[in-house]
Amino acid sequence: MSTFFYMLLAFVVGILVGWFIWGRLRGDSLRGDLDRTRSEHDRLRADSDRLKGELDACGRARADLESRLRNAPAAKAGADKAATPAPAALISTPAAATSAAAKAAPAKPAAAEKPAATKTAAGKPAAKAAAPKKAAAPAKKAAAAPKAAPGKADNLRRLIGIGPVNERLLKGQGVTTYAQIAAWTDADVKRIEEVLNFDGRIAREKWIEQAKLLAAGDEAEFARQFPTAGTASNT
Repeated sequence: MSTFFYMLLAFVVGILVGWFIWGRLRGDSLRGDLDRTRSEHDRLRADSDRLKGELDACGRARADLESRLRNAPAAKAGADKAATPAPAALISTPAAATSAAAKAAPAKPAAAEKPAATKTAAGKPAAKAAAPKKAAAPAKKAAAAPKAAPGKADNLRRLIGIGPVNERLLKGQGVTTYAQIAAWTDADVKRIEEVLNFDGRIAREKWIEQAKLLAAGDEAEFARQFPTAGTASNT
């Protein structure tokens, strides 16, 4: 009987000791998990603070960029006005060529007057000496012809790519007709693109080809080649 009692007592003590050891091991494991959880929490908090700082920096950069974009148009408009040359230097027009030819035209009648003066001095009739003066009259009329007022302005907004803003800028440079655009050279195109602040658009949208058709009055061919232009103003 005493042997059974001791055995039962040893069994109970073994259970208690095992439970105590298991509890200690379990507690150490739970403490380790808790420490890892706290470490992960601290790391996440540090990442959150870092991301918040980066977000604030992005917000400040965006505000600065928006401020620059708002101030850029006014500064650019002032620079364009200061750098814009006279309209006559930007555009090659038939009127300019005609004016240059007219200035050179009076030189011929002046040369024709020399023989007349010689003949008069030699004792020829005065009527023959006065004849070159009649020939000089048409030259004077020809010289006055280029001073006539320019023709009526065309609707530049019929051209694909020219809206209200571009039309206003072109008129500011003295471009008001299809014939002027049709006569542009490569140098004119480069200068106009610098004024309008875009590069290569005139060639891409074929402004010169459109202007040549409209200046020639070829509405059918214009409608065939550029069906999207229509007859209304581009917007």
